[in-house]
Amino acid sequence: MLMSMCALMMVPAMRAEHLMIIAVNDTHSQVDPASDGNGGVARRRAIYDKLRADNPNTALIHAGDAVQGTLFFSLYRGEVEYALMDTLGYDAIILGNHEFDNGMEELANHYRNVDAVKMSANYDFSATPLDGLFHPYWIKAVGDKRVAFFGINVNPAGLIADMNCKNLRYRNAPEVADATARYLKEVLGMDYAIMVSHIGYSSYEPTEPNDTLIIGHSHYIDMVISSHSHTTIKPGSGMDRIANADGKLIPIGQNGKSGKLVATYDLDLETGDIVYNQIPVDASWDEAASQYTAMNQWLDQYRNGVDSIMNNPVAISARFMKNSSDAAQNWVSDATMDIIKELSGIKNIDCAIMNKGGIRMDMPKGTVTEGVISSMFPFDNRFVVLEMPGTELIESIQLMCGRGGDAVSKELRATYNDEGKLIKATLKGKNIDPEKMYNVATIDYLANGGDYMTPMTRCKRLFVDTQKYGSHILKYVKALNAAGKKIDAKDEVRIKRK
Repeated sequence: MLMSMCALMMVPAMRAEHLMIIAVNDTHSQVDPASDGNGGVARRRAIYDKLRADNPNTALIHAGDAVQGTLFFSLYRGEVEYALMDTLGYDAIILGNHEFDNGMEELANHYRNVDAVKMSANYDFSATPLDGLFHPYWIKAVGDKRVAFFGINVNPAGLIADMNCKNLRYRNAPEVADATARYLKEVLGMDYAIMVSHIGYSSYEPTEPNDTLIIGHSHYIDMVISSHSHTTIKPGSGMDRIANADGKLIPIGQNGKSGKLVATYDLDLETGDIVYNQIPVDASWDEAASQYTAMNQWLDQYRNGVDSIMNNPVAISARFMKNSSDAAQNWVSDATMDIIKELSGIKNIDCAIMNKGGIRMDMPKGTVTEGVISSMFPFDNRFVVLEMPGTELIESIQLMCGRGGDAVSKELRATYNDEGKLIKATLKGKNIDPEKMYNVATIDYLANGGDYMTPMTRCKRLFVDTQKYGSHILKYVKALNAAGKKIDAKDEVRIKRK
């Protein structure tokens, strides 16, 4: 008996099966490292390959918005990013809102050549060009355990241009999410149900749901891979665990944007424990990334076109302005006023309203290139002048207050309370009169109800341009430079909490 016990003690304990889930989100066409030196697809591929080599069971996931944000997408319309999907070896992907930027026909043409499983549980594509390309979930089997991943997508209303998602049917994300997880676990017998979401850790529009709300009402979701809000959820921060409807803490992760972090979720398939971590995509991976000679040679043909624009100087900036800063928003809105007065011939324009989310890149200090301006304003939108009744303008300002402000020209000022309710709004120091008509410069994305600006859809259009608004901003900064002036703006907060 003693010998048997000794022999038993010498046998090593069997290690439980694990699944290493690798995830990125909102990489936004950051093919090469960003201006801060971080990110880049070759480095990410090196990380993926190392993780796959070290772990026998892996699942590589992209949580949406793989495109839009650099000249690679502006010039080549997804040709680069979608081809890289299989090169990098994604197992499953979901849509972000920016995948729709060139319309569903183009997207379908790209997706037909992507091998990764394309997931969406709450979009009905049956009347669209994407019909037949998507599955509600993907199942990964490891030993006798099965892990199901399912996709949940954002409400396109107020976020995606109507013409780019025509006939797409959206089903309520919170209802579909927990119902899908329940079906996967109780009907199909899955051991784990993992939601891959592109609705955001927090809500840009207060009336729209988010991942924390979905978790809070769920009984069946075991983990969430989050995206869309560009939130960096640090492991162990407290943000990475949200209580569900039963009080159980559910792991959730998200990794900012531009592919500067790779998330890993080490799932113990026996206990359900999940260890969440983040790997910086930095220069420490350059040696490992250098082995991908064929991929880099293929990318060089696209880099040449990008570099020809990116390296062409057009202006001088007096200061650095982060794309999300008040200064950048003020500069864009004030520049819009100057441009549209000249462009439209309408001199009595009262203010400009732009969307801060449309500024996609920081303004550097010093030399500004054509590529910087093109990357800052990559969208296919046009300048518009609206005739807005005071009631609609006030309602529009209220919407902007509800999300903490937006980009407006110097003529407009507003204050709001802690609940996001508008207290006061003025134009050139005078209260906005609900009975008066105002001429407002903006872009067609907002005029069509984008960023939930529904009041603008009810207004008469006095002017609609035919060129991309970014092309006009490029001409504007060139004219500044020719006149010996620099790009500059103040840090003042124009829509502020009292």
